[in-house]
Amino acid sequence: MSRKKILYVEDDNTLAFLTSDNLEQHYEVVHFSNGNEAFEAFKKNAFDLCVLDIMLPGMDGFDLAAAIRELDVEIPIIFLSAKTLKEDRIKGLKLGADDYLVKPYSIEELILKIEVFLQRSQKHVAAKNITHTIGAFLFDPENYALTKGKETIMLTERESALLKLFIEHKNTILKREVILKSLWGTDDYFMGRSMDVFISRLRKIFREDESIRIENIPRIGFKLVAPE
Repeated sequence: MSRKKILYVEDDNTLAFLTSDNLEQHYEVVHFSNGNEAFEAFKKNAFDLCVLDIMLPGMDGFDLAAAIRELDVEIPIIFLSAKTLKEDRIKGLKLGADDYLVKPYSIEELILKIEVFLQRSQKHVAAKNITHTIGAFLFDPENYALTKGKETIMLTERESALLKLFIEHKNTILKREVILKSLWGTDDYFMGRSMDVFISRLRKIFREDESIRIENIPRIGFKLVAPE
């Protein structure tokens, strides 16, 4: 079986050597120290996951992640950064990153998170293209499409995965920690903030159908209420 290919972008040569050396025991690692060079490589090659520093020469990590997301809405992105402010973590997650580790980080934790996101991506590729009817909407999780009549709304990968999880637990309470661990890989405050943003987006979409609502269950989680 071919090894998964990781785009790793870090301008600290010592840290890059140590991290690459550990990751290469499990994956094929392509390292760049410049954001612009990394993006050029991303456009020309197929990668399975991206690990990005934020403070980079050329294109910084935030801009690099945004550019990658314009080309590929599915590939997992993990930020590794010395920037510890809450605002930076939230910005990274809102850009579509799957996780954000603060330096210094544990190599074991990084590898664990990489495995979680690679397995999730593999399951997504293997999934059959099954559509779901929810109220007046038709949901196609494979193509991230939510259709009502002649209008089709394109969802992000995370929105689609979240909606699919809600549909699988329709009309039952879904605990916050279950959602976070299933889709983000960890039950973390900052991931919880990111999750709340995605739930708000889904609520705005479903305002068009009064038979559908995502209820907040205080201190427990959420419930997708929809016709059976």
